[in-house]
Amino acid sequence: MKYATLSALLALMLTSLAHAQQNWVEGKNYFPVVPAQHTNVPPGKIEVAEVFSYGCPYCAQFNPLIEQLRKSLPANAQLVFIPASFNPPEDWPMFQRATCTAQTLGILDRTHDAMFDAVWKTGELAITDPNTHALKNPLPTIEDAAQFYHRVSGVAVDKFLQTAKSFAVDVQMRRADALILAYHIDSTPSMVVNGKYRVTIQSAGGMEPMIRVTQWLVARESKSLANAPAPKPDADAPASKQSKPVVKAPASK
Repeated sequence: MKYATLSALLALMLTSLAHAQQNWVEGKNYFPVVPAQHTNVPPGKIEVAEVFSYGCPYCAQFNPLIEQLRKSLPANAQLVFIPASFNPPEDWPMFQRATCTAQTLGILDRTHDAMFDAVWKTGELAITDPNTHALKNPLPTIEDAAQFYHRVSGVAVDKFLQTAKSFAVDVQMRRADALILAYHIDSTPSMVVNGKYRVTIQSAGGMEPMIRVTQWLVARESKSLANAPAPKPDADAPASKQSKPVVKAPASK
């Protein structure tokens, strides 16, 4: 009987712990973005953004979980990537330019995993020496990245470099920097849900809990959107003309 009671108590404790882990606390497990930022997804969609860099080793470790998150998102949520540049000594500005270029050319999705591998597995775009673990000098260049993208996606090197040095990519990079500043991002990877909430590895208590907090916030945003009142018609808009009823002529006798 004693052992049965102990087992029941242990089960109760584990159940309580599991429920407690779902009670994510604002200001502890996630943080509000003040002011909330506009998103870059279609109306009615929930933006789920990862702030990352290919030069970040923790982002490389987190990447398989991001793919799991993508598959678990509801139809009304969209995953996007925002490349950070705030660590120049480890080549982050170059990786940001490469990411924005890949996004502009529409090849990011099919090259994303391979880019992490090129930096952290094969060494094609490694930022550290595999023997000394010291930063390489020189670091990989955008020309090196162009060769990688040509090999993986088939995009011509000249086309990639021309796009990478375009005004459109410069604007995209500045927008990414501005968003990261507005989100108060100070570490990567970080998740931002619908421009309103920021989640980090530290706040969530690990990489897997970070995914669970993000999923919970997405579910909460989905519920909020579903319960939102329908937009009121514009009072200043001219009233539509009502068609007059058609009066049929009496049938002739």
